[in-house]
Order: sequence, then C-alpha cells, then structure tokens
Amino acid sequence: MPDRSSQGTIVLHGTKLSGHAHRVELLLRMLGLPYQYRDSPASVRATPEFRALNPFGQIPVLQDGGLVLADSNAILVYLAKRYDTGGEWLPEEPVVAAQVQRWLSVAAGDVRFGPSLARAVTLWGFPGNAADGRRVADALLRFMEGHLAERVFLAAEHPTVADLACCSYVAHAPEGGISLAAYPAVRAWLQRIEALPGFEPMPRSPVPAAA
Repeated sequence: MPDRSSQGTIVLHGTKLSGHAHRVELLLRMLGLPYQYRDSPASVRATPEFRALNPFGQIPVLQDGGLVLADSNAILVYLAKRYDTGGEWLPEEPVVAAQVQRWLSVAAGDVRFGPSLARAVTLWGFPGNAADGRRVADALLRFMEGHLAERVFLAAEHPTVADLACCSYVAHAPEGGISLAAYPAVRAWLQRIEALPGFEPMPRSPVPAAA
C-alpha cells in the first residue's frame, strides 16, 4: 500500500443505508485505508457546501487530499488504481479488466434500476415503480445465478471491484420485495463476500407492512 503519511485523511460522504456509499466503504476497509465518514442525508446534500463538492447533490463523494471525486464506480476505480499495489481489485489483464468493466456497467444499470430502485420505492417512497424494479431485478438475478453457477466471483477467480459494486443492493433485494430463495449460487456468492476480511454489512431496514 502506498504511504499516506504526507497526505490528508480520506473523507467519505455518504449515508449508511446507501448501497452506492457502502460499496466504496467496503473497498476502503478491505484496502485497510483509514478514513472519516461524514453522514450526508438529503438535507446536507442540498447545502451549498455539499453542492460545491458535487453539483448533482449525490452521494458518495470521496475527498483524498486535494482530490474530490463523485460517482461510486469511479471512486472504486480510483481507490483500486491508487492504493491496491497488488492489482487484485482491478486487474490489468485485458479479459479480466473487460469483465470488471462489464459488471461495473451492470451495477450502474440493472442493479441501479432493479433491486436498488425497488428497495428505494418500497422503503422510502422514492419516485419510480417498484414493480418495474422487480422485473429488472428478476432478470438480473436469473442471469447472475447462471453466471455464478460455475464461478466463485463475478469477474475473476478472486474478488474485484465488480463484486463490491454489485453486492450491496443484491444482498438487500428482499427489502424491495425481491426474494433470493430461488438463487442459491447468488446467495453463496454473497456469503463469500461477507466472509472477506474487513467486510461490514449495510444495515438492514424493516419492510413496511403495506409492501
């Protein structure tokens, strides 16, 4: 790991119930990087101070010395490139690198508009249609089940940022009314991630009875 003695403290702005922030916090922990966590609910994200960090008002935002970086997947790439000297979290080998990128795209697409959307609508009444999210999630989970039937992790024989980008919202899919019971390979994959050194789960949220 590069020496951080001459740099400022890494600061992560997020909320503990955000899977986007959680994926970044997982990598920080697994890289053994010290950091400060600044809780940034909607009221904070609406302030001029936060909008100076990210004009879109979205979390997570990472500060590392003079660097300010938004977008969870971009932050994962930065942290892996900057601090993972072994190159395991974001391998350089062309095929594996392409597989990682594919799953980062899945995280930004099918995961975001599948289990993430269904959860946000169900728990907090976010704009959108939970049924649409569940349909996307069902297709995603069927694909992941087949993909993981003969694989240990998503993009390589070891965990990469691809796994961290996808795991939080998939693990919390039941909070959006999406059962994982029919997907044993997906559940086994989640258990392998949860067994990694430094793993800390995202807090569970009770599903409203009306859901």
